[in-house]
This record gives sequence, structure tokens and C-alpha cells, in this order.
Amino acid sequence: MFLENKLNSERRHGWIEVIAGSMFSGKTEELLRRLKRAKIARQRVEIFKPHIDVRYSNDEVVSHDSNSILSTPVETSGNILLLSGNVDVIGIDEAQFFDHGLTEVCQKLANQGVRVIIAGLDMDFKGIPFGPMPQLMAVAEYVTKVHAVCMKCGDLAHFSHRLSSEEKLVMLGEKVEYEPLCRACYSKLKN
Repeated sequence: MFLENKLNSERRHGWIEVIAGSMFSGKTEELLRRLKRAKIARQRVEIFKPHIDVRYSNDEVVSHDSNSILSTPVETSGNILLLSGNVDVIGIDEAQFFDHGLTEVCQKLANQGVRVIIAGLDMDFKGIPFGPMPQLMAVAEYVTKVHAVCMKCGDLAHFSHRLSSEEKLVMLGEKVEYEPLCRACYSKLKN
């Protein structure tokens, strides 16, 4: 009984944190801040991103402010389990581009004692919940919703408005392709 209690008291507790919001809201910046703090605390950190995200770098997670951290690009969420090894903290950027298995992967990691920090768009350019993000937000212990500034009126923005008429769901882009808008300005443009 004593040994069992000792083992339980030494067991790490994992959890899931989700950072969600529109484009240009600082999601990746917040992810990088949390991961860098974990590294300062001498925790073992691994960072993953979808292999399709090559806007700034093939092997780094890069914020719009050009801050970066080395990452491992993966094709599917299952690869994260295979490559996560002996870590304390896992960061996942652009989670909306992963398959729906990401939720189960993150729960398994958290159940194994890993702190999982996820950043991603909560809605696509049509204002519809994006990929596995709604499920991740539902199972997370901590959810941080970040906001951009509306490019039309200056209010808080949480919609990613696509500036082109392209209709495909996944279109990597920057300020030329997208702008953050508040609900009122987004609604005006959609009507």
C-alpha cells in the first residue's frame, strides 16, 4: 500500500490547453510564449505542426511577428503519438489542419501525464467551426480565446475574412488573403 501511494504521488498529471481565435489574433505567439517558458523550466518540449504549413518555414513554427521555434512537421495526428517519446510538454500549431483523430491523440498524451498546448483557428473563413478545434476545446482543461483587431472598425475581431473569392477550405495565406473582422463588419460583408 505504501509503495502504491508513493507511485501515485510521483505520477505526473497531464492536461490540455487550447489557444483559439481568428487569424492575426496572436495564437501562435501565445503558443511560443508558453513553450519557451516550459523550456526555461527545463521541461522536455516537442513541437508539431501540419506538414502543409510551409508559409514561413518547413521545420519551424513561426508567428506573424517572426518569432519561431523548431518543430516537427507531421502528416497525421497519429504521427504525433509515434514521435512524442519522453516529453513533458507538447505544442501543436495550426491544429485546425489536422484530422479529427487529434482529439484522441491529445487525450492519450494528457492521460500519460503530458501537458498538451494546442493553437488553432476556431472558425474557417465562412464562420464555421474548423476541423478538430471544437472537440479539442470541449475536452480541454484550459481554453484561451484570443482576438485580433477588426480591420474595418477597430473593435475586437474573431472572424477570419477571406479577401479572395476562392472557395476551397484550406488556403494558406497572409494579410493579402485574409483580414480579421468583428461580428458586425463580417455580417455586413456577408449580406
